[in-house]
Amino acid sequence: MSAALRVDVLTIFPEIFRPALSTSIPGIAERKGAVVYRLHDIRDFATDSHRSVDDRPYGGGPGMVMKPDPIFHCVEAAEAQDPEPAFRILLTPQGERLTQKRVEDLALKRRLLIVCGHYEGFDERVREGLRPCEISVGDYVLSGGEFAAFVLIDAVVRLLPGVLGDADSAKDESFTSGLLEYPHYTRPSEFRGMKVPEILLSGDHAKVAQWRREQAILRTRLRRADLLPEEEKEKG
Repeated sequence: MSAALRVDVLTIFPEIFRPALSTSIPGIAERKGAVVYRLHDIRDFATDSHRSVDDRPYGGGPGMVMKPDPIFHCVEAAEAQDPEPAFRILLTPQGERLTQKRVEDLALKRRLLIVCGHYEGFDERVREGLRPCEISVGDYVLSGGEFAAFVLIDAVVRLLPGVLGDADSAKDESFTSGLLEYPHYTRPSEFRGMKVPEILLSGDHAKVAQWRREQAILRTRLRRADLLPEEEKEKG
């Protein structure tokens, strides 16, 4: 059994995943052996000659609804490929909002199985029968779950051991510490009259760390005060 995280993606558009998953951090994670991707075409489990995975909703209404049987059969076939139990995820705007805490939890799993929806959504029996963890990447609607899956996968695999070049890279990022990230600067030290803060040029690591903490708190207070720790909220 592989020590790598296995990610199964169930979709009606598997062809759009491979270019994205082989690029940047998701691709690095795969090449380093930290993750294994498996793509599954839900249409392969349709039962008619047209490979239909959707139908009109009972009771009328606009759009089409994804049928339960191709999804169930696809999930069952994918899960049978590996004895490692899969943590099922259904990408839907009705799910819990994706947070860094949830991403960190998912990065500790051994196997994720992600179901991408399309059209007007899923037949409710998909939720009832598969009992997945329902996740939303934000309070907006996409054409399908594929791009939400990209967001989820990228957020998770970058946390896997050995994926990022610097082991501390993920620790100071926005939301990881509960705060938004502090401002970053690099060379040149002055650009079009805008100068790098002197403290960052001082070489005093303790003062730099203090400045970064203060800037993170200030930025969070101005942009996302809801994220501040209680002790910082009380300071006003």
